[in-house]
Amino acid sequence: MHGLINRSIQCFLRDTYGAAVWMEIARKAGLGFDNFEPLLTYDASLTESVIEAAAQHLQRSRETVLEDLGTYLISHPNLEALRRLLRFGGVGFLDFLHSLEDLQEHGRLGLPDLEVPEFSLTDQGNGQFLLRVSQLIAGVGHVTVGLLRAMADDYGALVVLDHVGIESGQELVAVLLLDHAYSQGRRFDLALPVG
Repeated sequence: MHGLINRSIQCFLRDTYGAAVWMEIARKAGLGFDNFEPLLTYDASLTESVIEAAAQHLQRSRETVLEDLGTYLISHPNLEALRRLLRFGGVGFLDFLHSLEDLQEHGRLGLPDLEVPEFSLTDQGNGQFLLRVSQLIAGVGHVTVGLLRAMADDYGALVVLDHVGIESGQELVAVLLLDHAYSQGRRFDLALPVG
């Protein structure tokens, strides 16, 4: 597993619950170190150990922890660069949703060895979509639900999201787009502010 993914999980836990909680989770996971290095590769079992230890320590379900991770990736100020990168997917939430199919390829442009889930979107009509997400880790669909919820808020769209199961090694996320412009989204400019 790419260290950048593990580091994201570490930062989510540290930024959300505090450094002491992260250290306790790292201890319970049996890491033997305090910090993941973003450019190293780790055995996937370490990622699983951290997620399980976090769920146990926080007394929350694995699914809830992963969904909160997805929300964190978009909404936390430390990750504004990721939010900005994903906003280039389109001017509206629907454009963004369709752009997910290109995310794996775009991720590899920046980091060729970065593992990004593969997304496949099916338009079922009447604002209903089914998003298939390849299982990078078990529960990646829940990370996707959190990420999509935060992006919908960012765009000002009203959506209903649900993790609806696993089929052929892919996690399924149902998306119901009720309103493209339900509220005013967060401000987004192509250029970063100067100063």
